[in-house]
Amino acid sequence: MSRKFAIGTDIGGSHISCAMIDLEKGAIVPGSRSFLAVDNRAPAEAILGVFSKALSGSMSHVGINRLAGIGFAMPGPFDYAGGIARFTPEVEKYEHLCNVDVATRLRDIMGLPPDCPLRFMNDASAFAVGEAWLGEARGFSRSVSVTLGTGFGSAFVENGIPVVEGVHVPANGCFWHLPFNGRIADDSFSSRWFVNQYYIRCGIRAEGVKEIAGRAATDPRAMELFEEFGTNLGNFSAPWLSLFGAGVLIIGGNISGAYNLFGNYLQDSLKKQNLRIQITLSGLREDAAITGSARMLDETFWQRIQPVVAKM
Repeated sequence: MSRKFAIGTDIGGSHISCAMIDLEKGAIVPGSRSFLAVDNRAPAEAILGVFSKALSGSMSHVGINRLAGIGFAMPGPFDYAGGIARFTPEVEKYEHLCNVDVATRLRDIMGLPPDCPLRFMNDASAFAVGEAWLGEARGFSRSVSVTLGTGFGSAFVENGIPVVEGVHVPANGCFWHLPFNGRIADDSFSSRWFVNQYYIRCGIRAEGVKEIAGRAATDPRAMELFEEFGTNLGNFSAPWLSLFGAGVLIIGGNISGAYNLFGNYLQDSLKKQNLRIQITLSGLREDAAITGSARMLDETFWQRIQPVVAKM
């Protein structure tokens, strides 16, 4: 592989994180990490300027003639095949990028040559691809990865490729939109569920899950939330984990930091439904999305995953 390096990029709600990946070694190039805060309500040019600055920082470690391209783990709604943002005011982030051709604009800003591809994938799918390639899902033919944080990210992976359709996965190959407790699953398995429920039950407006977790040792009402969360997550996910035949469930995202508080309840819930599955916390964490997005620049892998990306 003459161009064996690619930049992997994780676009978060308030940051961009990227690094240069050696595709042959499956490793991050030392010193190539770049992280910048992003104002997601800023004008499009300002946002793209920050993206360009971060990417240029990682790119400086390898000459353009050795760069296979840039991969992006991008939240939705997004036209992943076309590289066009579809964010709207209702999404409450990056609304000024709506209908912007991110791929073309970044190529122009950074002066990239025409033969340097920019490729995009759903962020939860990129996380799962990274886990299957270099993380906790290696060695498993089928895995499910979830990211528990601001939203409820998820992806089903078979032989390293996300599965987005078929009778053995939910519609679009993800959980967030499925019904649960009279609403959608995203409302029950995200940070705002903890914050809202703690306020309802205690009258205290916590800043986030970390604060509530810190109260769990002395506040039974806080601990009850983690018990309920773990039990509900098991009850909700077990039928799909079983139907898909997943060998491992990978858990990432900020809420995974409180796994010691809800993990036993999740496991007990799955066991009660006669489901035996390995549950593992992500060791790669944010690097899973970075490496997963960069892998799209491996041409052999791209040929396999390109049809799936077009359906995300």
